Amino acid sequence: MNAKQRKIIYRILPYVVLSLIGICFLLPLLWVLVASVDPNAMQSLKMPKQVTPGNYVDVLTNRENQRAFAIGLLMSLGQAVIVVLLALLAAYPLSRYQLKFKKPFMLTILFMTSLPITAVMVPVYQLFLTLKLYDNVVGVVLFYVASSMPYGIWMIKNFMDSVPEDLEEAAWVDGASVFTGIRKIVAPLMVPGICTVAIFTFSGSWGNFFVPYILLQSPENFPASLKLYQFFGQYGMVDYGRLAAFSVLYAIPSIVLYILSQRFMSKGFSMQGGTKG
Repeated sequence: MNAKQRKIIYRILPYVVLSLIGICFLLPLLWVLVASVDPNAMQSLKMPKQVTPGNYVDVLTNRENQRAFAIGLLMSLGQAVIVVLLALLAAYPLSRYQLKFKKPFMLTILFMTSLPITAVMVPVYQLFLTLKLYDNVVGVVLFYVASSMPYGIWMIKNFMDSVPEDLEEAAWVDGASVFTGIRKIVAPLMVPGICTVAIFTFSGSWGNFFVPYILLQSPENFPASLKLYQFFGQYGMVDYGRLAAFSVLYAIPSIVLYILSQRFMSKGFSMQGGTKG
C-alpha cells in the first residue's frame, strides 16, 4: 500500500466510523416510526403489511393518555413561565449593579447549574413528606422551578449584559421606573434570550422521568414521561404499536422546541445602533 492509498483510507475512515455510529442511532428511531403505523408491531424491525393510523387513534382517544399529556404540558409550561419571570428579576441586579459579593454569588450559581438532581433527591423526598407535598403536581413544579433557577439566572444575566444601559437611563430620564424599564426596554430586547431559556427549561422538565417517578405516586398525577414507562409495567405483553405511537407523540414537543431553540440561539443581538442620538 503506497502513501496515496493510505492517505485516502485515513480520509475515508472517520466518515465510515461516523456512518456506523449514525446507523446504530437511526435503527431504533426507524423501528419506532415503522412500529407506530403497524397494527401487528413486534420487537423486530420489519415493514408492516398494512399501514394504519390506528395506534395513534388509540393513544389519542385514551383519556388516561390525554390526562398524562395535559399534566406534562401544564408542569413544563408552568415551570418555564415561572423560571423566566423569577430569573429575569434575579438577573437584573447581577447585570446592572456592582454588588460586593457578586463574583462569589455567580460562581455559586455556576456550581449549582452542574449539581446533579440525583444528589439531592433523598433530602428532597424527606422534605416533601414533611411539607405534605408528596404526590402533588404543584410540589413537583416547585421543585422543577427551584432546580432550574440557577441555570435560568446564569443565562438571563449573560443575555442581559448585551442590552445597553444607556437605553434604560434614557427611560429613567423620562420618568420610567426600574420595573417599567425592565418590561418595556430590557425584556423586548432580550426576546431571543428569554425564549431560549424558556425552551431549554421546558425541554428539561418535559423529558424528566426521575423526579416525577420519585415524587409522584398516584397514576392520575403521572405526566407523559411516566405514562410511557407504564406501557412496560401494566401489560403482560407489551403493545409495541401503541408504545411506538405514544413515543412519537411524546417526542413531538421536544423536536419542535429543538428547532425553535436553534433559531433563537443562532439569532444575535443587533443593537449596535441602539444608542445613537
